[in-house]
Amino acid sequence: MAQFFSLHPEQPQPRLIRQAAQIMRGGGLVAFPTDSAYALGGHMGDVDLLQRIRRIRGVDERHHFTLMCRDLSEIATYARVDNRQYRLLKATTPGTYTFILEATKELPRRVMHPRRKTIGLRVPDHPVVVALLAELGEPILTSTLLLPGEDLPLTDAEEILERLGKQVDLVIEAGFCGPEATTVIDLTSGAPELVRAGRGDLQPFGLEPE
Repeated sequence: MAQFFSLHPEQPQPRLIRQAAQIMRGGGLVAFPTDSAYALGGHMGDVDLLQRIRRIRGVDERHHFTLMCRDLSEIATYARVDNRQYRLLKATTPGTYTFILEATKELPRRVMHPRRKTIGLRVPDHPVVVALLAELGEPILTSTLLLPGEDLPLTDAEEILERLGKQVDLVIEAGFCGPEATTVIDLTSGAPELVRAGRGDLQPFGLEPE
């Protein structure tokens, strides 16, 4: 059965953050709240992590995974970012956006989209995730905690523990976490393209909801 940590939503306990990071480094799969919805995530270098998330999510190898990064410089390590893209990223991070960008060679091929060689990247604005990223010193490989056949991600930590306690290694609770996922913007072509309308405002990209 998964462990369960209850963290302060604004000042998460350093001891529990260290333990959560240690679980991730050891190959553990963690369900944790973000500034949008709950996410599943773990260590980018763990080979089995992708398959574990795919089984829970019911998705195949074409599913876009997301790297949660500490800042723009970390994004630039794992994705090709030109001046136009950088200005958009600078204006909208940290926040509730996921950006599809062309991956660099620093990123393991197994985490890229197999055909497009792209990856989702985002800089979250949630104290628990910020603390986790700082403790890890590297990005977290993630996917929204949306189960097959359901329209909205799970929002309650105790329900997540009850339903996924045998499939994940840790569930983190840190107060209310809304059901709305990030807004996903594809920046790989000439103009921003809306992939998924979510919590992030579309105005900075000159887009309208579909």
